[in-house]
This record gives sequence, structure tokens and C-alpha cells, in this order.
Amino acid sequence: MFGKLREEITVVFGRDPAARSVWEVVTCYPGFHAMLFHRLSSRLWDWGFKWLARFLSHCARFLTGIEIHPGAKIGRRFFIDHGMGVVIGQTAEIGDDCTLYHGVTLGGTSWSKGKRHPTLGRGVVIGAGAKVLGPVIVGDGAKVGSNAVVVKDVPPGATVAGIPARVLDNSRRTAVADPSAFAAYALSGDMSDPVTQAIHALLNHTASMDRRLAAITEHLERLGMKPPEPVEPPDEFDPAYLNKIVD
Repeated sequence: MFGKLREEITVVFGRDPAARSVWEVVTCYPGFHAMLFHRLSSRLWDWGFKWLARFLSHCARFLTGIEIHPGAKIGRRFFIDHGMGVVIGQTAEIGDDCTLYHGVTLGGTSWSKGKRHPTLGRGVVIGAGAKVLGPVIVGDGAKVGSNAVVVKDVPPGATVAGIPARVLDNSRRTAVADPSAFAAYALSGDMSDPVTQAIHALLNHTASMDRRLAAITEHLERLGMKPPEPVEPPDEFDPAYLNKIVD
């Protein structure tokens, strides 16, 4: 018991440089307090004291701003930074060495009694404000960017961002528990949305083509040739416009 409690305290120093002492962690970290409440309420839930477990988790939400259903399964060395607004549903499962920031929701999308909340593998980091919805699986070492909305499975080691979340990079982590591999707020080297990247690539290509056409037009004029006048597109579709372009 005391060994696990020591782990809960030690992990704070590895993931929050603002932590200065054990006393500060024990007295001033709501994520630590929420986990103490959850460890107890989870035991009560498993022992059949359902109402008492729910009431204890309700008190924990009032004191910490973090709502964890006592039925949720949470592994070791779990860390909630800042914590306010975090919601973890009843059938959620969280592996060892995971980190959640404020405003994260591990929610359900169904009214069924079965599995309806996410499953997080080892070493998962979920940035502030992110939503992971439904019985999706977030693989070991994956990162979910801030404010992302995850509705599909995330491959191990991948970084996802956007609404809905899309994979940005598939580089795998070889040492999930290594502090040097930890990514605060699930930031990676390139957090650009893939759709935004595609639009920017098209715009750059269009600008490049405009420059080339301008150069070709200039060379034709120097050779004494008159380039054809550009055909203005009509406001509405006109089959004759296509014939003009072909001609």
C-alpha cells in the first residue's frame, strides 16, 4: 500500500517541474487527491458498496474538480496535471504511466450497460481539453493533442490531433516509461492538421503554377507571339465554357 502511495507521489516529480517537495504534492495537487479518493471508492465499488463508492467519488469531484467513476480501472503511476474538468467514465480502462491534463473527457457515446468508454494503453498522454469518446482503444505510447476529439482507435505510438482526430505521426516509442520520452500536453514535432497541410500544399502549388504561366507568357511576348486571352469562368455552369478552354 505504502509502496503504491510512494509511486503516486514520485510520478508527480517526473512529470511536473513545478513540484518542489513531497509536502507540496500531498497538500496542493488535486490530481493526487483525486487518485487517493478513487483508490478507495474503487475498492468499495468492487466490494458491492455501490452507493457509498458513488458518494465518495462525488465528494472527490466537489473537492478536486475531477470526476472519476469508481467503476473505472486505472493502472499505476497515473498522473492528472491541473485536473479541473477531467471526467473519466465508468467502463474506462487506463494503463500504467498515463497522463491526463485538465478538461480531458473519457466519455461514452451509448446508453448501453456494456463497455462504452475508452481504453488507454501504457504511457498514453492526453492534452488539455481533449475528448476520447466511445469504446475506442488508444494504443501504448500514443499522444492525443489538446482539444482533439477521438472517435476511432489510435495506433500505438501515434500522435493524433484535430476534430475528428487524425494521425499526424506514427513514430513508435521504445521506452514509454522513460522520463526523457515524456511529451507535456502531448506535443510532438509537427502538430499540423493533415487537412490543413493538404490545403497549404495546394495553395503553394497554385502559386507556383501562376509564376510559371507568367514566365511563359513573358517569353511568348518577347518572341512576338500574342498569348491567348484568359477565359473568364461563368457564374453558372456552361458547357460552352469547357469548349473554349479546350480550344
